[in-house]
Amino acid sequence: MSIGTVLKKQILVFSLGLFCLIVTANPPLPTKQQIGMFKNSRTCVVFENGISFYNSYIRDAVQKYWKSTSYEFIDQNEFEKRRTDTKYSFIVLMDESYNKDPGGVAYNYINLVLGDASGVLKKMPEFCSIPLSYAGDTGADYEYAIPAIVKFLQIHVKNLENDRFPIFLNGLKYYNKTGFKDKVLLLNKEKLASNVDSPEEINLVYPYYVKLLTTDEMKNELINCPPNTLFHFHVGPPHDAGAGKCFEMIFDSEGNLFYYNNRKITNDNGDGFNRNDFKKIR
Repeated sequence: MSIGTVLKKQILVFSLGLFCLIVTANPPLPTKQQIGMFKNSRTCVVFENGISFYNSYIRDAVQKYWKSTSYEFIDQNEFEKRRTDTKYSFIVLMDESYNKDPGGVAYNYINLVLGDASGVLKKMPEFCSIPLSYAGDTGADYEYAIPAIVKFLQIHVKNLENDRFPIFLNGLKYYNKTGFKDKVLLLNKEKLASNVDSPEEINLVYPYYVKLLTTDEMKNELINCPPNTLFHFHVGPPHDAGAGKCFEMIFDSEGNLFYYNNRKITNDNGDGFNRNDFKKIR
């Protein structure tokens, strides 16, 4: 057997192994046919039992910004009846068990899925999944991000039509960009790592214009959808968890995603948007 033949076989084995790893790590993307089915579906926004903040925020954002399909609001009982019907799509809050946190902390994701005859959530064609909060969180510090998330769900489905494979390979990191020098970056100062929680420390690794705001200030700043402005959205475990993952996202008010990252929290690499995140967006 020639050296060239051996190398070709090794490359093939490596490629297949990489493909299997990706398949194992990510849920399957919907087919083009399923994307077409979504475009002709009626989107049901599923309200949560007992989470009045979430229900209020998602209702308001969908009424203002959902343009892709007709829609209606339903409760959990109605979701159980409709989830097997492919003429419906759903915006539903899920704890995505395939992506369990290494520290045992579960997270809520806003998912856009299509009805499936099996009725099994994990088998429903998934168009998009965005982390929103850790499971059990009764707070409401994600209100300012909900409008951008609702807009992004629709942007993402359009991108799936033409760029399914790059999105399959990269997940939400497909959207990562750099060079924000012409943008104002609004940072949630309550969600920054301890070594970059002041303008002076941030300037050492990120020399462009930033504004450090509280969650309430962030909400007020974004009300009028300021142009050339990006904002930071963080999801992490409770402070007393001692472990977990954190998710860092940067959107604009039009729903474009500019940065996504998630990582395991350790003693040496604590919670919050950190130096490495700043370096990745320079």
